[in-house]
Amino acid sequence: MNKKTRFVTYLRVSTQRQGQSGLGLEAQRRAVQDYATTADAEVLAEFVEVESGKKNDRPKLAQAMKRCRLTGSVLLIAKLDRLSRDAHFLIGLEKAGVEFVAADMPQANRLTVGIMALVAQQEREAISARTKAALAAAKARGVVLGGYRGGPVVDHAAGTQAASEARRKSARAFAEDVGPLVQELSAAGLSLRQVAARLEEQGIKTARGGGDWTAAGVSRVLSLISHQDK
Repeated sequence: MNKKTRFVTYLRVSTQRQGQSGLGLEAQRRAVQDYATTADAEVLAEFVEVESGKKNDRPKLAQAMKRCRLTGSVLLIAKLDRLSRDAHFLIGLEKAGVEFVAADMPQANRLTVGIMALVAQQEREAISARTKAALAAAKARGVVLGGYRGGPVVDHAAGTQAASEARRKSARAFAEDVGPLVQELSAAGLSLRQVAARLEEQGIKTARGGGDWTAAGVSRVLSLISHQDK
């Protein structure tokens, strides 16, 4: 039996007034719901952003992508321009490991972004060429470029410590992603075991990407979040 596709929807309007009035949101909501129904897919969560399309720093979109990564869902938007007018931002979305689809242009998730990637690559090469030319000109003027070029000093104890710190950072990063949802469920009065069961129901992945959620795992997330808040 094929696993049912899950969507996390992202809706965006450009002004605070539109966000308060709902202008534009209902049309987007209908578009994504119709697409999900046609695809026989489940809409797991919805995120609504009130922001300018010229700005790429959008917290609700970041939250939507986090939820996609945690649940293995696909980001669903009504129109391609709801994401961004900036091609580099779309490339960044692809690199983030989040699949997305636009209801008005389903093929854009591969075809359009692939074309944008080629354009972005050309721009990067042009920037690199200009940078190399500028460095060469500076060197010709006698400017000393770069720093130490010797080999690395191997410190096995430091390496072990670095590995441990990397694991701690990974655990903290995971807790930051899933923490708000865990706190929300816990605040609703659910026990640790019940929270774990709800996470399982929603398809939220554990820190290792597999296995089942347990009360102990939920407790660890809450503990990490608690320490970060202090």
